[in-house]
Amino acid sequence: MCDTFVALSTATRDGSIIFGKNSDREPNEAQPLEYYPPGKFSKNHRLNCTYLTIPQVRETYGVLLCRPFWMWGAEMGANEKGLVIGNEAVFTKMPHKKTDTLTGMDLLRLALERASSARQGMEVIISLLADWGQGGSCGYEDKNLFYHNSYILADKNEAWVLETSGGFWAALKVRDVYSISNGLTIGEEFDKSHPGLIENARQKGWLKKGQIFNFAKCYSDWLFTTFSASGYRRNSSYHLLKNQYNEIDVPYAFEILRHHKQKNYNPGSHFLLDSVCAHAGNSLTRNSGTTGSLVAHLAADDNTFWATGTAGPCTGIFKPVWIAQEVLPDLGLTPKGSYNPKTLW
Repeated sequence: MCDTFVALSTATRDGSIIFGKNSDREPNEAQPLEYYPPGKFSKNHRLNCTYLTIPQVRETYGVLLCRPFWMWGAEMGANEKGLVIGNEAVFTKMPHKKTDTLTGMDLLRLALERASSARQGMEVIISLLADWGQGGSCGYEDKNLFYHNSYILADKNEAWVLETSGGFWAALKVRDVYSISNGLTIGEEFDKSHPGLIENARQKGWLKKGQIFNFAKCYSDWLFTTFSASGYRRNSSYHLLKNQYNEIDVPYAFEILRHHKQKNYNPGSHFLLDSVCAHAGNSLTRNSGTTGSLVAHLAADDNTFWATGTAGPCTGIFKPVWIAQEVLPDLGLTPKGSYNPKTLW
């Protein structure tokens, strides 16, 4: 489970764009912070993604990634052009493609490597979705975890929300602030969509005659969306953004990612995963916790990316990273699925 937000220049203190995400994964699913330089490839080069090999493009951008250690794709990241993307697992009524497909995290990394803006990144994801689909097991130990994906994509000029259900999708241009969690949020209003989005809902019986089309209502799986507690977390992050409108800055973005539902938080005091800063608990409804956090400050003169490189942001320290330097802080050995004192994570 995860939470992602963005605040445009109209809502921030200094007129920048500020993006933040907590990546919630299984508690032992270490998530290293990594930098990959730009690359040039031959015409027939093939790229090995998590479960699928696809044609590579001729040139890729340098990328900063927060990547679960066992997969090729990434939960969140940025590239040298100032594009930043975060994804969310969403649970929908469309069937899951389980083999020979791209994961949502693969789609995110491919967009960062191939796109120079939020709008172009969205087009890359939509095109790859049409060609290869999305799915595959997305759990480290839980191999029965399948889901679709939603995204926030932002650059210095604009931000977009892209939400998917199987091969179908809807996109909304962000007006001031926006946040997403593990449920579809786009309703009756959207700026772009799959050409067959509404007709598919009508054919499936999800849109009755005379009803106004609402993407979230038609396509959401009620059970998994409800018990992911995405509504609680999304409301928390959105209200925090609204409460600080025109005054949002980088330290406040850290506060949002560190937010707990209770003032005096006790990890053993709740049943659902209903805090933005997530802590794993029972294996049924709280089987994941925050394993990585990223804040992007996209300003007119420079881009600064703040990352913890560790798990819970409430006990972590955000440190600045500049992609132009192509050097990360000392993170120790690359973490895996068990404790190692030689890794920062």
